[in-house]
Amino acid sequence: MNGEARLLAPLVPTRGYFPDFLTPAEGLLGMGDALAALRETPAVRLHDELSRLSTATRPLPSWIRAMAEGDSRGLGRLAGVLQRYYEVAVAPYWSRVQGRIEADRAARGRALLDGGADRLLASLPPMMRWRPPVLEADYPVDRELHLNGRGLLLLPSYFCRRTPVTFHNPDLTPVLVYPVEHPAPRLTPHVPQERSLGRLVGQTRSAILQGIGVGCTTSELARRADVSVASASQHATVLRDAGLLNTLRQGNAVLHTLTPLGAALLRGARPAEEAAYGRPA
Repeated sequence: MNGEARLLAPLVPTRGYFPDFLTPAEGLLGMGDALAALRETPAVRLHDELSRLSTATRPLPSWIRAMAEGDSRGLGRLAGVLQRYYEVAVAPYWSRVQGRIEADRAARGRALLDGGADRLLASLPPMMRWRPPVLEADYPVDRELHLNGRGLLLLPSYFCRRTPVTFHNPDLTPVLVYPVEHPAPRLTPHVPQERSLGRLVGQTRSAILQGIGVGCTTSELARRADVSVASASQHATVLRDAGLLNTLRQGNAVLHTLTPLGAALLRGARPAEEAAYGRPA
């Protein structure tokens, strides 16, 4: 895999420009749709975007130069490398990635419901600052992106670090990809997963899991489970250590959301009829 990963390095440098066609909009539908769209990238676009890659340090590999000149076989090769890289480097950790993304989406959705677009934009990570009517962002280069009446698609990313990124081409759909929060490692001793999961037995933690819904604060969780705030916080810590929920700080409060594992455990605990048709009234 290392050899193939090195093939991608010239296309995605550690800093600076990388081609827009590598992140097609169809990626929202899944890896298969993204690779299908990549294979259909027009030759004119390939030439334009690949020509922008810096060759200051070393020339581009021959297969990338050939792709820039219209060799469609290079796209097939690139799609294959990306698929194999995804299977090795991303797919095994997808549950963790998805959990952090869903936690961020829940936080932004809550901000939008509580205070509209202003609250949503003000809730974004600190490398972005909402100064109406301008959203400022720490960015590697000085740049302005004018929406001109178009919407802005906000995409939380597990792999984006330090600064947001956006398309180089201003004519494409305005998208701002920003880093999700990566909690600092806990300073408490590691709790083996088997022991953590064994501590989940009991009605209170079952009520905690079911009470989280699409996301709630500790005080809301306490009311839903009919326990004290301190008890809700303690149970949430156990569930988080077991990988069943995420906790994201929002100002002075924290927002709890289920991880994919927690959601799967909750679905598995329900009767088949309830899972299929909903909870009886």
